Amino acid sequence: MEKMLQQLKQGCIALNLDVADEQLAKLIAYVKLLAKWNKSFNLTSVREPEQMVSRHILDSLAIQPYLTGNSLLDVGTGAGLPGIPLAIIKPEMAITLLDSNSKKTRFLQQAKAELNLDNITVVHSRVEEAELAKFDLVTARAFSTIDDIIDLAGRHCDDAGCLVLMKGVYPEEELQAVTGGFSLLDIVSLDVPGCDGQRHLVRLKKVKG
Repeated sequence: MEKMLQQLKQGCIALNLDVADEQLAKLIAYVKLLAKWNKSFNLTSVREPEQMVSRHILDSLAIQPYLTGNSLLDVGTGAGLPGIPLAIIKPEMAITLLDSNSKKTRFLQQAKAELNLDNITVVHSRVEEAELAKFDLVTARAFSTIDDIIDLAGRHCDDAGCLVLMKGVYPEEELQAVTGGFSLLDIVSLDVPGCDGQRHLVRLKKVKG
């Protein structure tokens, strides 16, 4: 527990994030809850809590400086990534977690209750079938290709909104296929503490029709 907390604190410092002690405690509580449910529900292939801190929590928090607006939709959120860590450190942002897997949405409801996250809404639906309000931001982590996400989730983005997509290696081929009412805003190379391999954040701005 103490080792994980130090790992998380040092990671937040490396990311230049000012995270309150209460928020750090909630992030650790989330990791413990995820590790516990993972044994039965297979929510993530990462088994070790210490690895969850770097590969899930810090990976999610790394995108926080690039988020603007008051509402965010996390598409194909799975175990709540990046939505739950972001909801913990951004209590002023309304975050909707969307997933079509009922086991995962049951876990999300439990996490919302146990962590007292009033700014979270859990929706059990396929993204193409969901009837939702428009969002300032729509994010996805290892969900699908960029053009598929535009096709499936672009309609959930407000007219002045952005798609904020978490990718591994630089998605050169995927970027060539960007159409469908969105233009490339920027691509940010992320350095996630404790994570090997490349991380990129692709931000696409909705083009008003």
